[in-house]
Formats: sequence, C-alpha cells, structure tokens
Amino acid sequence: MAKRRKKLSPALTAFAAILSLLVGVVLGALGAVLYSVAGFESDKLPSTVVDGKLEIHFLELGNKYTGDCTYIKAGDVDILIDAGSRTTSVPAIQSYIDEYVTDGKLEYVIVTHAHQDHYAGFSVKDGSIFDLYECEVIIDFALTNQTDKDTSNMYGRYLNELEAEIAAGATHYTAAECRREGNYLFDLGDGITMEILDSYYYYNEAESENDYSVCTLFTYGDNSYLFTGDLEADGEQHLMELNDLPEVTLYKAGHHGSKTSSSASLMAVIKPEIVCVCCCCGSSEYTDTDANQFPTQQFVDNVAPYTDKVYVTTMCVDYDADRFASMNGNITVVTDKNGVRVICGSGDDRVLKEWEWFREHRTVPDAWK
Repeated sequence: MAKRRKKLSPALTAFAAILSLLVGVVLGALGAVLYSVAGFESDKLPSTVVDGKLEIHFLELGNKYTGDCTYIKAGDVDILIDAGSRTTSVPAIQSYIDEYVTDGKLEYVIVTHAHQDHYAGFSVKDGSIFDLYECEVIIDFALTNQTDKDTSNMYGRYLNELEAEIAAGATHYTAAECRREGNYLFDLGDGITMEILDSYYYYNEAESENDYSVCTLFTYGDNSYLFTGDLEADGEQHLMELNDLPEVTLYKAGHHGSKTSSSASLMAVIKPEIVCVCCCCGSSEYTDTDANQFPTQQFVDNVAPYTDKVYVTTMCVDYDADRFASMNGNITVVTDKNGVRVICGSGDDRVLKEWEWFREHRTVPDAWK
C-alpha cells in the first residue's frame, strides 16, 4: 500500500535525492537485463531522458504482447495513463519512469478500461504501480463488463489495490463522476491543461469493454494531444457528438492501430499531425490475418490522408519463439519553446511507411506514395 510521506528535514531530503539517484541507476541496469532476457534483439535499452515543458512518453513494455502505458511529464506534474501489457511489465515501467519521478509521487493516474493490456500493472499483489508510487488522484473507467471480484481474478486484484491506495489517501473519481461533478478540466500549470472528455459509454452499457475507455485531451498553447484508449468506432462517433474536438498535434492511435478504431470520421475531425502506435507490430497475438494485425491496413488507410508521421513502439520478430525488437522504441513527444519534436529511444526515427515490415505487409495508400 502506498504511504503518505512526512516532510523531511533538508539533510534527509538531500540524502533521499542521492539515494533515489543511485536506485535509478541500479534499476536502469536491471531494466537493460530484463529487456535482454525477455528477447529484445537490440544492444540498446530503448530509453531516452529528455527535458521539455511537456513530455509524452509511450513506453515499450518488455514482452511480445501489445499493451499501453503512457508517462506524461507536464512541468513538475507526473501523470501515468495505463500500465499494460502484463503484470511482468511492472519492472520495465518502473525502471523507465524512475528516471523522471524522483519523489515517488504520481500526481495523476488514469486507468482507461479493464483489459489486461491496459491495467495489469495496477493489479499486482504486493508490487503494483499503486504500491510503488504515491498516487494523488486516480481517475478510472465508470463501467465494466467484468464481474468476478475475487482477488484470484485480475479485476478483483485491481479493486483490492485501488481500495488500498484510496485508504492511504488517494483521491478517486470515475470518468463519469468527473463529468457529472464538473471536475473534468485540470490545470497542470505552465499553461497545460488535462481534460477528461465526455463519453456515451461512461453512462451506458457497451458490448465491448473497449468502449468504456476514459478519453483525455491535453492542451498546451496551440497544441492538442488526444488519448482515446481502446475506444471503437461507435464510441468515437459519440465522442465527436459530445465534445468539441480540435485538430490535434498528437494522437495516440486508438486500440493499438486496430481496424475497429481511428475511424475515418474521427480522423477527418482531428486531422492528426503525429500518430504514435503502442503495439508489437505484426504480432499474431489476436489474429493470424495479416491485414488485421496491428497496425492494421484499415488504420493506415484512415490516417494516411492527414499525416505520414506514424511511429510504432515495438515489432514482432517471431511470436511463437518469443522474439521481438524495438521499432521506434520508447517514443517521446516533446513540446517546448522550440516547438514539437519526436525522440525515438531505439535510435531509429523512421516513420512506419519506411520500414521493411510495412513494405512487405501493407499496401501503400495513395497519400503516402
């Protein structure tokens, strides 16, 4: 359980800072070992430390599975959206964000929906993200089709970990409560805001768990950054009806670049300039049909008219042999006084259309020719 920290003396504060730095070095080395053991075919740990006013980090998760975990540093405010893909991803997540979080505190945690590849890291008994960090505000899904609350089940463990963190002092809202109570626009300082967007499926039953996803819009100056979790086309239509969505600088590809999300109608409204896809590219985890493996042909066709700046975290080398490699690696989108730039932790900044995998498995849309 995360504990509320007492104020330290200056001497103890200095000691804690030194200790935190040493721990970060050790965890960074451990993270490199974990990635190597897991099967990454790279001699680089895909991690890049940057310094910007607004930094959005899309994390690789140390295994062959598709999943979401986004760390955001907005000035002095630390935000985590999701913690997939498996419970075994927690060391990879911790070793990465500890390079930035030195006080053990996450000001905001958003859990988009109750699918393993998004919330597994919050569901670990004695070692979850809630155990490792003091989480001040937690915002999660309002509804779910999950019913098994036994702690032998992932959803039951999530509820148990969540309740323990609330008991330790965290403030908790569902996305529906944020909207109903008018507490959905958060000032993060330095002109940065975080808005919990309204969604039809915060209040109504959905066939797909994906449509319960918490949707978030960050704004910094003239730049907007949209996160829709795994929201599918029907949910996206409601999202457009309920919110005045802007054209966006950055769009985190809905549902990992699935054919069921990032609909043509949504793309026509948000016209993204940069798209980041969190997936294990070309993995047969969900389907053997090539065109429907993430990122799908339909996703590519829908995005192509607006941008070719599409970046992907990881690539599947051999699913059955548990072999995978970085594509762009941990992807960081930095916004500061010099503008917006993308930093690829793998050291390879090619966009999706420039990769051999794309030429072999996807048809180039006219807009990208």
